Amino acid sequence: MADLKMNISCFFFIQVLLLLLLSSFPPTNAQGLKVGFYDKTCPKAEAIVKKSVSDAMKNDPTIGAPLLRMFFHDCFVRGCDGSVLLELKNKKDEKNAPPNLSLRGFEVIDNVKAAVEKECPGVVSCSDVLALVARDAVVELDGLSWGVETGRKDGRVTNINEARSNLPSPLDNITSLITQFSSKGLDKKDLAVLSGGHTVGQGHCPLILNRLYNFTGKGDSDPDLDTEYAATLRKKCKPTDTTTALEMDPGSFKTFDESYFKLVSQRRGFFQSDAALLNNQDTKSYVVKQMNSQRSTFSKDFGVSMVKMGRIGVLTGKAGEVRKKCRMVN
Repeated sequence: MADLKMNISCFFFIQVLLLLLLSSFPPTNAQGLKVGFYDKTCPKAEAIVKKSVSDAMKNDPTIGAPLLRMFFHDCFVRGCDGSVLLELKNKKDEKNAPPNLSLRGFEVIDNVKAAVEKECPGVVSCSDVLALVARDAVVELDGLSWGVETGRKDGRVTNINEARSNLPSPLDNITSLITQFSSKGLDKKDLAVLSGGHTVGQGHCPLILNRLYNFTGKGDSDPDLDTEYAATLRKKCKPTDTTTALEMDPGSFKTFDESYFKLVSQRRGFFQSDAALLNNQDTKSYVVKQMNSQRSTFSKDFGVSMVKMGRIGVLTGKAGEVRKKCRMVN
């Protein structure tokens, strides 16, 4: 009996010792990412990215939202591995998938990567560049900053069909959106928060024509769209319009704030996927909560959800590579 008590005591002592040892290490997530991953190997990396993004947005103030969107489109296909940047001779890459044809800002990523490579050759991955650029673009748009976890490696595969099947559509209903986000480890709050990224940037007429002119095939408009707003949009988007771009958050599309949620609550969300947030109690509650700017938690929540999204399917350690140029594997 004495031996049994001694064994039990030793067992608990070892458990406590292990917990103390684990708590002494710097915090990382299970996939090996951590804030400040390059502090020793490339200490100026984040400052270089920040300056490059600031310079790019001075040259083109509208490029911030596309840079943010690019990270989202990367993470939802094969995880956050920089696969959206790769180009194939046969054009069967993610870039050429219909949802990605309107992406822009690739030359900004090239410039950022070149600047980092000059400082620290072969150290900082393109996938981490995307994550840092997205954060810095939000900050340039007057949004709050957040600690970006880094340490990703770049993937070697890009597939046009995977982009077609994995990216949520602006035409999706709430059930489809919840399912797609859940498949990536993101919950309903993340869905509502990340949709708030539509507070900046522009949307294109072709993606809302069905809402304006033929929602059910009977020449009608989407009943979930405010009638006055629909009339305004019809003046700008004619039935055959394939090119016009409009502000998704009119009057505030260059400022990262909570005004998007006020528009959605007024049934003035630009896309069907925006309007869909009102069709689930959890996402609707979040939308309503953000309407009061003094009580809004959106800016802080966005950073949290971006970190969570940034962990999707990452490659770390010996997996993947650090590309020298983002458009091609080494």
